[in-house]
Amino acid sequence: MRKIALFDPYLDTLGGGEKHILSIIEILAEKGYEVTIFWDKDLKEKIKDRFQLRFVDQYSFSPNIFKQSNPLKTYLTLSRYDYFFYVTDGSYFASGAKNNYVFAMVPDKNLYSLNITNRLKLFNYKFISNSPYTTKWLNAWGISTDTITPYLTPDILESKLVKKEKTILSVARFFPHLHSKNQAEIISAFKRLKKANSQFGDYKLVLAGGLKEEDREYFNKLRSEAGDDLSIVFKTNLDKQELVNLYRSSKYFWHFTGLKANEKIHPEMVEHFGIAPLEAMATGTITFCHNSGGPKEFVVDGQTGFLFDDIDELVSKMVIIENDVVLKDRIAKQAYDLVKKRYNYETFKDTVLKLL
Repeated sequence: MRKIALFDPYLDTLGGGEKHILSIIEILAEKGYEVTIFWDKDLKEKIKDRFQLRFVDQYSFSPNIFKQSNPLKTYLTLSRYDYFFYVTDGSYFASGAKNNYVFAMVPDKNLYSLNITNRLKLFNYKFISNSPYTTKWLNAWGISTDTITPYLTPDILESKLVKKEKTILSVARFFPHLHSKNQAEIISAFKRLKKANSQFGDYKLVLAGGLKEEDREYFNKLRSEAGDDLSIVFKTNLDKQELVNLYRSSKYFWHFTGLKANEKIHPEMVEHFGIAPLEAMATGTITFCHNSGGPKEFVVDGQTGFLFDDIDELVSKMVIIENDVVLKDRIAKQAYDLVKKRYNYETFKDTVLKLL
């Protein structure tokens, strides 16, 4: 039996990056590979509930060997595997697996300190990244990297269009660290839009996303920012179908990651790829993204969505599109066509098999 191993120190977040690396592994699992995940708890049922993956039953969970301080034992354990995938937190170790990959989700230079010791550990590794944006930065730091972008699931790509409601949607996990989703700024911008333009007076803002208990304090601050405004709605920990329904029924989508960040100094603080904006585009929802990071790969301003540098520009473009039905229909169609062509499962599968 051919074998794959994975170690992702962030696995229990079950975020977009976790779905991405598990989706890559799924391609090999489909070919009959046995999958071992190094984690001290069995997360199989949680993964099933969260992601639409077909081969989760082939996963087994083994104790986290990377907590130990015996490099030789780790090397020998990994030598049993044909493939080993590692999502780095900045630490590295030698692996005896036949094929070794570092999966780069974040363009943070601190994670890729390739001193002499790390270069020796990584002599038989290759790097793969989640987006052209991340690849660009790793290449700038002297790291050769291949790119595998994620795909959209059929329930998104093939969802039937429904009548759009007067809703502005934002989808992002409720947490204040890493690359901020700027949900407080979204609330402020929505209030400003409604105050300045009566045509948005009966709109509502829906903030949807995963919420973990350790981020409850941040979430409560957001609720305080919203105050008693009943047009601002929070939806947490939705199942996939509820989220798909929100995408389908919303008229606009806002994505603020990167706002106020200096992309040249801190590329890790902007959006690295942007799966949520893609999902919005696939459901006919007009998408607005901050003009930074990964979304610039697929949001072409005025053609497949809109980019903005600040809130003034966002508000101005919202007014333009709200009053132009023809433009709205054209952008929605062009966005869908682009997403369906680039980010479908077959394209993803072909890329994985070609690179691995």
